Amino acid sequence: MIRSMTGFGRSETVTEGYKLIVEMKAVNHRYSEFSIKMPKKLNFFEAGIRTLLKEYINRGKVDIFITYEDYRESDVCIKYNPEIAKTYLDYLRQIESEFGVRDDITVTRLAGMPDVLTREEQTVDEDALWEILEAGIRKAAEKFVQTRQVEGEHLKEDLIGKLNGMLDMVDHIEQESPKLVQQYREKLEAKVQELLDGSNIDESRIAAEVVIYADKICVDEETVRLRSHINSTKEILSGGGSVGRKLDFIAQEMNREANTILSKANSLDISNTAIDLKTEIEKVREQIQNIE
Repeated sequence: MIRSMTGFGRSETVTEGYKLIVEMKAVNHRYSEFSIKMPKKLNFFEAGIRTLLKEYINRGKVDIFITYEDYRESDVCIKYNPEIAKTYLDYLRQIESEFGVRDDITVTRLAGMPDVLTREEQTVDEDALWEILEAGIRKAAEKFVQTRQVEGEHLKEDLIGKLNGMLDMVDHIEQESPKLVQQYREKLEAKVQELLDGSNIDESRIAAEVVIYADKICVDEETVRLRSHINSTKEILSGGGSVGRKLDFIAQEMNREANTILSKANSLDISNTAIDLKTEIEKVREQIQNIE
């Protein structure tokens, strides 16, 4: 199935113990690029999150927003450092003795000294937290992929319609090109007849000129290759998968063939058709830029 590179996915899990929200959105990009914003306590899961996302995403610039709130017991505890407190107390009493100042030391003041009481985070159960996080990310990623697939199918339908129109243009060019040779022969014979004023015409000379002209304006090879590229694009679209880069390369080749046809065109009709063909190829290429 064809996937677009733009998409959005969201999951929200709320229990008595925690609340987890994961949001994902993506735009076009040549490669895969992940930007993850989450609480600091989850930073050590970043490598695992990136590995997990690669199971669902091959291309695109993806922004991931993770919000996590833990309603259970606080994971922060207060630690008392008695050695530091004793050192402060000893020095304060020494200052009292040396300078004869009033002793106004209280428990509150001593506890307020730096590092006497410190906040420490309790050990986090990484396995349990990763299990919660992984489930939320997978749920959001699945919805994200679904939106990409829906938009990808719309892109596929639009592209196939444009490709069929391009085949009609190629058919028209192939039908009109042989007529140019016959028209050129008739004009050449008429011109030579006018110049020779009724004298015999050297048919071999006329034929040689016609051959040279036919070789100059011949676009058979270009139309055959172009038709092949168009049909290949349709087959790849029908096959699905991550085909954006491959389709982009084929679109470049189609544009090259259309340029050659336009440069060889020696009639207004074929020139206009080749211009329309190039316009459609450019539209197709723009659409392909959004395929994963």
